[in-house]
Formats: sequence, structure tokens, C-alpha cells
Amino acid sequence: MFSRDTWREIFDTLRKNKLRTFLSGFTVALGILIFVSLVGMTNGLMNTFDKFFSQDATNVLYFFPGKTTIPYKGYKSARRIEFENSDLADIKKNFPMFIDHISPRIFRTNLVKYKEESNNYTTIGVDWGQQFAEKTIMMKGRYINVEDVKNKTKNVAIGRLVEQDLFGSTNSIGKYIDVGGSVFKVVGVFQDDGGDNEERQIYLPYTTRQLIEKNTDKIGQIVISFKEELGYTGAMALESNLEKFLKEKKFISPKDQNGIFIRNVAEALKQNQDFAGVLQIIAALVAFGTIIAGIIGISNIMVYVVKERTKEIGIRKAIGATPKDVISNILLESTFITTISGFAGMIVGIAVLSYIGEKLAEDYFITNPYINLGVAIFATVILIVFGALAGYIPAKRAARIKPIIALRDE
Repeated sequence: MFSRDTWREIFDTLRKNKLRTFLSGFTVALGILIFVSLVGMTNGLMNTFDKFFSQDATNVLYFFPGKTTIPYKGYKSARRIEFENSDLADIKKNFPMFIDHISPRIFRTNLVKYKEESNNYTTIGVDWGQQFAEKTIMMKGRYINVEDVKNKTKNVAIGRLVEQDLFGSTNSIGKYIDVGGSVFKVVGVFQDDGGDNEERQIYLPYTTRQLIEKNTDKIGQIVISFKEELGYTGAMALESNLEKFLKEKKFISPKDQNGIFIRNVAEALKQNQDFAGVLQIIAALVAFGTIIAGIIGISNIMVYVVKERTKEIGIRKAIGATPKDVISNILLESTFITTISGFAGMIVGIAVLSYIGEKLAEDYFITNPYINLGVAIFATVILIVFGALAGYIPAKRAARIKPIIALRDE
């Protein structure tokens, strides 16, 4: 079966039938190429989801005040809801077993100056726990701490790009900046995977922000980091209980969907994971269908090939070739074509994913598309095996034909 004469005969046959050989190999290579591309792009989409949700903690609830649309307990509709410091204290008091950190967020836009440099930046009044919700990475110095909040200090942590804009190559730690007419000391510089907008922000103690604004106790938003062991089900239950608690406290109708808005990162993550899972199943089905199409294609070609070589097979049998010899020859030819073409398609597919990876990330939100090498090889081997079977079945049928009948074939 593996003699030199057998291989010489196979190569002679391939050379004489270049178009047939090309079509057979192209069918196999295209099937594997499409399979690798589909699986790789689906994995790239999953990478995008993972990257998006890795920028912030996933065990976080965001509460935003809204405007009521339903009269309730003597209060008219169209009432604007405001959060206060007492809301933070009441949440801590009533849900201590479920919460790791809680922080308000008070957003303002201020003109910030240092010597001759100035620019407008978003300033956010926060508590120290905000660092964990945003996954803020400190490059220099420190974040806002407990003492800053307690003593209403004029300390700020600035983003990497704020330092770059205002200080250039100078170290900003310990320097003083003018934030909307008030002087603050820079105690830290942070970076954030969220991008440039996140790194052009400034964090200060929320108590200091309230002091500057005539000692108000109003806050903009509430950010709650809950214990990770609660999981998705626990996160949904906590969201429901907190919503009910705040609505009762603020005299908002349970049916009013606009009084308070909630963003549950765990819920958003679950929804996107489910969506990505469906996409993976669809891509897997399409990829599997591509493999099946490749198998059918090579099967049809091999049936035609064997039919075309019926007279040749008759001559072989007439001069002494056994059915086993006939089957082995055709089977080896089929396996050779599918093996070379299959691995060529796999290599091209992997190369294409590597080449277009960055372009896909920019235009189609597909980050670092890839396919596990083991999966690619497994799919290729499957196609090779079925390609061999595709040659075996018609070859076995042809080998049973009597030489005299085969020689009469037109």
C-alpha cells in the first residue's frame, strides 16, 4: 500500500486530472477555512464582552434618581427624586450582610488650572469604596480614603491624562490645582481601562463637594458593591429589595418605573453572556454545517472519480489486482488529497484570523479572534476521516465489479 510504485501512480493520476484534484482539495480547504473563521470570530466577540465588563467590577448596582410619573401617598406626579446622605446610612443599616462598599457619586464639570495650563474636566465626589466599583488603578500616590471623607479634605486623585495635560512630564503628587475656584492637593494619579474619558476625570471626597456647595446633603447617584458570593440570583434579589426599600423611603409608587433607575452590572453581564452563548451555538451549527457540506462535496467528487475510473479498475483486476489493492489505491488517494487540503485550509484560516484581528476590533467589535489549535485539528481530522470514507464506499462498490463488465463501461 505504501510502496514507491503506488505513490508514483497516485501522483501521475493527480497530474493527469488537475481540475478534479483542485476541486476536491478546494472543497475540503474551504470547509475548514470557513469553520476556523467562524469559530475564531465568535471567540473574538466573546473577548470583546469580557473586555467590556472587565473594565468595572461586575458585582455592582448603580441607582439613579428619576422623576415620578404616578401620584402616590399624597405626593403629586412629576416630582423629581433626590438622594441624600441619609439614604447611604439607611442602606448600610438595613443591608449590612450583603454590601461590601457603598459610595455616592456627585458629577460636576469644572475648569481646572495649574500655573498657565487649564482645561475643563469632569470632577466626581465619591467615597473611598468607589475605587473598587470602578477598578481604578493607582499609578502614583493614593486614592481618596476614609480620612478624606470624614474630614472633608481638599485632596484629589487625578486621571493619567489630566496629569499629562496640566503637568506634562512633571510629577503632580503634592502639587496644588485650582478646581472651580477651590484649591486642592493632588494625592494620587490613576489609570483606567475604560479609556481616555475615564482618565480625564478627577475624584474628590463627596463630603468636600457638599461643603463647597453650601454644605448640602444631596448626592447624585448611589453605587453599591455587593458581596460576590451572592451570585446572579442573589444580585437580582438584592436589586429588588433595594428598589422596594428606596421607593418606600422616597414615597414612590411600586408601579412607577421612572422614579428610580437601576443598572445591575451582574444582570447586564448575564444577558450578554446568554447572547454570546446563543451566537456561539449558531456559529457552531453553521460551522458544523460547513463541515458536512465539505464531506458531501468530497463524497460527490469521489463517486464521480470512481465512476470515471471504472474501466481502469477493470484493467487492473484483469491483470491480477485484488479488490483490496483497488480499494487501497483509491482510499490512499482520497486521504492524501483531504489531508493536504484540510491542513492547508486550517493554516490559512488561522493566518487570516491573525492578520485581520486588529481591523475587526476597530470596525466590528471583535477582539483578538482565535481558535483553539486542538479544535481546529480535530475538525480537520474529522473531515479527513470522512473524506477517506467518501472514497472507500464507492471504491468498495467498484472493486466488486467483474473485470469484463468494467471493461465494457463507457
